[in-house]
Amino acid sequence: MAAPATAEPTTHPSGVPAPEGSVDVTVKIQRFNPEQDSEPHWESYDIPALPTDRVLNLLINIKSYIDGSLAFRRSCAHGICGSDAMQINGVNRLACKVLVKDLLAKKGKTTITVAPLKGLPLLKDLYVDMEPFFEAYRSIKPYLIAYGNEPTRERIQSPADRERFDDTTKCILCAACTTSCPVYWADGTYFGPAAIVNAHRFIFDSRDEAAEERLDILNDAEGVWRCRTTFNCTDACPRGIEVTKAIQEVKRALLFRRV
Repeated sequence: MAAPATAEPTTHPSGVPAPEGSVDVTVKIQRFNPEQDSEPHWESYDIPALPTDRVLNLLINIKSYIDGSLAFRRSCAHGICGSDAMQINGVNRLACKVLVKDLLAKKGKTTITVAPLKGLPLLKDLYVDMEPFFEAYRSIKPYLIAYGNEPTRERIQSPADRERFDDTTKCILCAACTTSCPVYWADGTYFGPAAIVNAHRFIFDSRDEAAEERLDILNDAEGVWRCRTTFNCTDACPRGIEVTKAIQEVKRALLFRRV
């Protein structure tokens, strides 16, 4: 038996294919080309979108069919690589995880605003310089440190010891938490939530022997004490990490020097 015929997508006035069931939405994007612009500005695109589309699909359609100069990062499109973190309707999110159906207006036409992460140098459109973020990440020594002779077999760890830092192993370095922090906006020298989360991952690892070194690093004037517990970081994390809790645990470890 032949498969039932499916309707071919029509072409929207924007040039973007409009499959059956799509609705018109306006995507308002902050644009900036350093070769042409002195300041960022907003440009709007009226395009068709399925409720099951992700915001990343809309950006790809705009770049593919309307304006190939649109710049943004993306890679796996499955919420794992963290490349496509940006502000969507004013909130830090991964574009590949936000569904159009969750942004549709109850009445009238839907407008979706998309802007680059705040607090990092803007390079072009939605594309920011991640180097300050990774510099802070590298500074907390985000790798296992163990002294003495190398073991002849793997380092054994109990399930309970592994569970102690399980939550902070989920970080994908998207910078959504760090760039949602008002302290980081005001002072780019602050380590930021992501760096502290990744320090936590090793500070509380029973196999690691450099907890004191990392605690000394985070005891710096721009370290963990700059946190004002606004919970923006926890709200922004696409992996559901209890970021504020991890920061508080590092503070407690510093106060009592007990891991």
